Amino acid sequence: MTSELLSGNESVARGAWEAGARVGVGYPGTPSTQALEVFARMDDVYAEWAPNEKVALEVAAGVSMGGARSLVTMKHVGVNVAADPLLTLAYTGVGGGLVVFVADDPGMHSSQNEQDSRNWGPFARIPVLEPSDSAEALAFTRAAFELSERFDTPVLVRATTRISHSKGVVELDGERVVPESGDYVKDACKWVMMPAMARARRLAVDARVAALSSFAEECVFNRAELRDPSVGIVTSGVCYEYVREALPDASVFKVGLSFPLPAEALARFADSVERLAVVEEAEEYLLGGLLRLGLAVDRIDLPGTGELSPALIARALGAEAAPVRDRVEGLPPRPPLMCPGCPHRGAYHALRKAKAIVTGDIGCYTLGALAPLASMDSCVCMGAGVGMAHGMRLAGVGDDRPVVAVIGDSTFAHSGLPALANLAYNGSDATVCILDNRITAMTGHQENPVSGCTLQGRPTVEMDLEGVCRAMGVKRVRTLDPHAIDDAIAAVREEVAAKELSVIIFRAPCALLIREKEQPYAVDEDTCTACGVCISIGCPAISRLEDGRARIDITLCVGCADCVKVCRFSAIDLTGPACDIGGV
Repeated sequence: MTSELLSGNESVARGAWEAGARVGVGYPGTPSTQALEVFARMDDVYAEWAPNEKVALEVAAGVSMGGARSLVTMKHVGVNVAADPLLTLAYTGVGGGLVVFVADDPGMHSSQNEQDSRNWGPFARIPVLEPSDSAEALAFTRAAFELSERFDTPVLVRATTRISHSKGVVELDGERVVPESGDYVKDACKWVMMPAMARARRLAVDARVAALSSFAEECVFNRAELRDPSVGIVTSGVCYEYVREALPDASVFKVGLSFPLPAEALARFADSVERLAVVEEAEEYLLGGLLRLGLAVDRIDLPGTGELSPALIARALGAEAAPVRDRVEGLPPRPPLMCPGCPHRGAYHALRKAKAIVTGDIGCYTLGALAPLASMDSCVCMGAGVGMAHGMRLAGVGDDRPVVAVIGDSTFAHSGLPALANLAYNGSDATVCILDNRITAMTGHQENPVSGCTLQGRPTVEMDLEGVCRAMGVKRVRTLDPHAIDDAIAAVREEVAAKELSVIIFRAPCALLIREKEQPYAVDEDTCTACGVCISIGCPAISRLEDGRARIDITLCVGCADCVKVCRFSAIDLTGPACDIGGV
């Protein structure tokens, strides 16, 4: 037996590997991304990034139908995309074990909303397992495949940011065991969900939930820890760790199987304590479950949004809390910015010059909404910017200012394709900018259908963005380098003036993919007029001196020359022995 320090994501990957999962499929999304990346590096497995979460789950469904075990990974908003197959797979059931790992993001560290994925349990009527540390993430994932096959159902393993990214000691005593795949047997009544078959399978779902409810009463992942009977706390996930730290003497019912809840075990626990409370992040999922069971619960004052902490929990329950370090006042703000040399900067500069209303999307380029670029007007969900541009035009917006959609290469493959097809089909005159930086950058540089490489490093075809757009009926398609800023400005002005649907593909690699950096630039302080134009492009390498003139940090500059192209006074030049430039 060996011990390793693993994150929750790494433990999920290890648990799936030990359980004999042959295939892993997913779409990158923080905080879940690392789980599939780690799984892909393990022996005797196949793994791939799918264009989106719906496709990922459908691929896994085919693996399951074929009799093998499969793991699907995504973040909480990805389950929204995968919901169509998920809710029907709850009817069909499985062949080989099918486990969906989903990571929620309380506090929205890297997400556009908070969701509580435990709610998919009662909604889809599938079991939900909720580990509270890395060791449980491994054990619960491994067990989830057994439960999936035992109860003929997909199983959801739910983590949160702190579980996914925090590390803990994990005992690695399990060997990989790959169950034999049975031969596929045709069974239309199980797998073809047309109404006649679906009605019968609906009854099977009810029977399954009843069986799972009985199992929940004896499930070892649910446990009552009886200590001081004056207070009993029902909790789950990382909140269990917070409760144990904040109130080490309190009685605790740790919920590991979040759906279905163990009604009888919870009732016995409630009877054993004088005061019953619930501690949970996100929605009042456990609280609602206890109230529906008719248990008297003492509501405590905890925040309804964001993450909890041991101090918050202790104070809410009237216990002495450990001191919390006060916020240090007066520190300079550190807003997120695009990297030095980011190709999106030139595209946004061109859009700002055109005074465009920009309906945006999710990726690094979302940072274009922030100062000093301040060039993006909306961000709702993956792929929404394209459809919203069309909607803005239908609302009559854009006669005095152009409406332009912005979407990344990975996001275009994820959900921008049907949106662009809609614009072409319905005769929109919006302009769509595809920011192709050759990678899925914001989540850590994952490959996608445009990058020409798979998750496991196999060369593959690159999606022909220009050909795809033309095949959809877009007649005006042009490709250019966003670092050629004058060309970018001219292209945007021409396309928004065309009054018909057009696509501009801004193609240049993510700055972090470029291994050999160009020679850095510096500012000639004697020539600089402090006009601030170079500052306005939002490069982290450029700052202001006290007198308003610009300064370039040559340790950050990658030599993209965007600042040179916007400077009207030739005050920026290359560094080096031949250049007597100030401000270095």
